[in-house]
Amino acid sequence: MTAYLKKVFLLFAVLVAFIPALTSCTDSFFDLKPDDEVIGDKVYKTENDFELAVNACYSKLQTQMDFYIEMCEYRSDNLTLKAPTAGTQDRYDIDMFRETSANGILDKLWENFDNGIYRCNKILDKIDNAEFNLTKKKQFKGEAMFVRALTTFNMYRAWGNVPVARRVLSVNDALLLGRPSDQQMYEYLAGDLEQIITENMLPENYDSKDVGRATSGAAKALLAKVYLTFKQPQKAANLLQSMIGSYELLPNIVDVFDVNNKMNREIIFAVRYNKTIVGEGHGAWYSLTNLTDDNNRTDALNHLYDGTDDDRADLLEYLQVPGVNTCLMRKFYDTRDESTRQYGSDNILIRYSDVVLMYAEALNEVAYSGSQDSEALKALNMVHTRAGLTPIDIADVPSQDEFRKAILLERQKEFPYEGHRWFDSVRLGGATEAAAADGKSINDYQLLYPIPLSEIERINNTDILWQNPGY
Repeated sequence: MTAYLKKVFLLFAVLVAFIPALTSCTDSFFDLKPDDEVIGDKVYKTENDFELAVNACYSKLQTQMDFYIEMCEYRSDNLTLKAPTAGTQDRYDIDMFRETSANGILDKLWENFDNGIYRCNKILDKIDNAEFNLTKKKQFKGEAMFVRALTTFNMYRAWGNVPVARRVLSVNDALLLGRPSDQQMYEYLAGDLEQIITENMLPENYDSKDVGRATSGAAKALLAKVYLTFKQPQKAANLLQSMIGSYELLPNIVDVFDVNNKMNREIIFAVRYNKTIVGEGHGAWYSLTNLTDDNNRTDALNHLYDGTDDDRADLLEYLQVPGVNTCLMRKFYDTRDESTRQYGSDNILIRYSDVVLMYAEALNEVAYSGSQDSEALKALNMVHTRAGLTPIDIADVPSQDEFRKAILLERQKEFPYEGHRWFDSVRLGGATEAAAADGKSINDYQLLYPIPLSEIERINNTDILWQNPGY
């Protein structure tokens, strides 16, 4: 088989995936030590087989932190590089809106996402014919559909309408899989998540050994963001209303990120890590060697909390890690495991404050209310006042557009370094203005990334897979 066809098989999910094996030295599902053995179709029979396969889907999420750092935070007005250094040219190009279709970060992450979708599709192709506990079968199916929807949604937000498949494809079929319409993309994303919810495929919570698996709440929150992204605010409002009160805003926001308080009542979904298991921890995110090093923050982020006593500012403080030449932001602070030389803070993707602010956004998009007692303003103030600030007055947000800007600003203050800012700015209409304030002039087409050149060349048919306009 040629190298070309081998790569086609890999990226379009025709080869058998590497399935991480569940380790026996811990009592939690997310401790997934990668295995070098290629496991064939014959293993897709028992409950344990499918549990291992589902865990492999979560394991793939552990490898996608670069998406949230490079394609989300550096793309936004939170982080910037003053100049490229060895190994950072691709990041610099993304930051400066100069990336091309040959950018290595984009190519690597597209391939990563494709493989993640494949892992999910492999499960969904085979699980209906398996014979084991029906409740567990429904749960595993729901988890695979959730991870697939999350992965596909991230691809959509980055590249627009991308080729998607609900099953494992042959090589010929994969090569003919074209870009869907906006409606088809919406139906694909919303359809999976709506099915998870209406059929009660996922539980509301798990016992201690399975904490961190996708829940019904995670599916609802992700679906709400899909609705908002596709301009369906009423659907989002209805769904989010059902979630209000189901979780908590912790009184002290610093406690949300405490590594000794993982998966607390504010966290709805997180990619989990365990620093004590080789391959299950991670390197130091957003680290500095010395407290005096350049932290790459933009002026906008440096001055985001000026003139206020916003408790969230404390989360951006850097602290020295004992025993190593590493300083970590309080938001991601952890000590290093000396045996594995890894860190173990989780990558929190959905928390309750996101739900509350999405609810405010959805209500405002449905219809602006100039009342101090409006549900939208109450929701906005729930997050705002938790940070120790006085409530926002309706006089400060006298129109729908001003309210929208207030939500965007609140989200920037609430979620720096959590991978939200760029896509928030695109969805709420502030990306061009934010870039301009950071000294960058961008065009509308740059709200999407270029399709990786390797994918364009592999298909070699622009009627099936074409480059995003402008690139």
